[in-house]
Amino acid sequence: MERFRRRFSISDPAFRAACDAVRRLKAAGFEAGLVGGSVRDLLLGHVPADFDLVTTAVPEQLAKLFPGSRSVGASFGVSLIDAGEFRFEAATAREERNYLDGRHPELVRYTDSLEYDMKRRDFTVNALWYDPVSEEVCDCVGGVTDLERGILRTVGTPEERFREDYLRMLRAVRFAARLGLKPAPGTRRAISDLAPLAAELAPERIAGELTRMLTGPAPDRAMRLLLELGLLRAVLPEVAALDGVAQPPQFHPEGDVFTHTMLMLHHMVYPDARLAWSVLLHDIAKPLTQMTDETGRIRFFGHECEGAELAGRLLDRLRFSAADREAVVHAVRNHMRFASVREMRAAKLRRLLAEPNFSLELELHRLDCIASHGLLECFVFLLDELAERRRRGEKTALPERWVTGKSLISAGCRPGPEFGPLLELIYDRQLAGEFADPAEALAAAVAGWNRRHDDNEKRRP
Repeated sequence: MERFRRRFSISDPAFRAACDAVRRLKAAGFEAGLVGGSVRDLLLGHVPADFDLVTTAVPEQLAKLFPGSRSVGASFGVSLIDAGEFRFEAATAREERNYLDGRHPELVRYTDSLEYDMKRRDFTVNALWYDPVSEEVCDCVGGVTDLERGILRTVGTPEERFREDYLRMLRAVRFAARLGLKPAPGTRRAISDLAPLAAELAPERIAGELTRMLTGPAPDRAMRLLLELGLLRAVLPEVAALDGVAQPPQFHPEGDVFTHTMLMLHHMVYPDARLAWSVLLHDIAKPLTQMTDETGRIRFFGHECEGAELAGRLLDRLRFSAADREAVVHAVRNHMRFASVREMRAAKLRRLLAEPNFSLELELHRLDCIASHGLLECFVFLLDELAERRRRGEKTALPERWVTGKSLISAGCRPGPEFGPLLELIYDRQLAGEFADPAEALAAAVAGWNRRHDDNEKRRP
């Protein structure tokens, strides 16, 4: 095992608290250290998002040293410990053997060696621990060298590591994209060979890992690597099908649908999960709707509607929440309507601006334009509309309806099938500013009902 002297001079209070927890464990006679991604990120000069600990202390001993700690993974010796105002995950060093289902080991047992624990981990860059007492990074798998060389390599035999948990293949892509690492030849070859097994993963685990890729650094790099390694076809065949689907060059000089989608991901500024999935799926039906008209132009009639249906089924398969599913499907279905906003009637435009999904869909439209023809006139038009409404003190939320079914009935109108369309027409006119007050709107509605009622009476035999 190699030890590298490192002093991490960061002011993060969580880091100091985690180091204090390690010192308490070592003072009690246990081996302990910060472990995994936090050590990797420290070596890269990043402030870790969280800190995990590894120790030879078992959960019962942790409970005595850190009152209030609780076990959260009894079968794997994982506890949450309270250290001042912070809470950290502390794992008892363990060995794991005989993975039978691509996820769960048949044998788990504690060990008094942190080295054994490191050798069961996935990648060398994640199998490092830091001793704040000696100020040393401890490395028994060559992770420091791999990190310096920009290489992502499994601990031990790649095939064995990936068969232990198929999700590690997706994690490899995420780490490679996020950290700018290049998979080692053996690691890359093993993923390509075993990629079809990723389809056997639980949908929730697939969705979680993909969302982390899409909302992290370089989501386009992650998706491209998934495609290259055969993983995309295993977990998202609908997205893999975008590769090679030609588009009209006059509108899409960037190339095929997959290239277009990757450019959109690349240009995301705020990688919100709903936005990222909307980007990934907005053109998902283009392979199914592609045709060439009599002029030789490539077209995709109705791809937004068919895409919404396809996206809905995909998100259901991945067990997305109803709210997230609705937001993404709505964005896919409506992403083409922004091209006509400058010709919209005032009422329709006002309805659009008030939609709860508007901000997401506006950003989707911006990315769609940037990644294709680069024309942002409609985007700028909508920004100007919003600015003008704010200047006038107008709220984007839709006002209450001045005329309802109840008010029509009170005015003597008999309910019927014409009520719905009439109420929508009156509300559109209200939004367009055609009425001075509710009384004027109600009068117009009653007049409209009378005309429709008279017309219906005339049609009677």
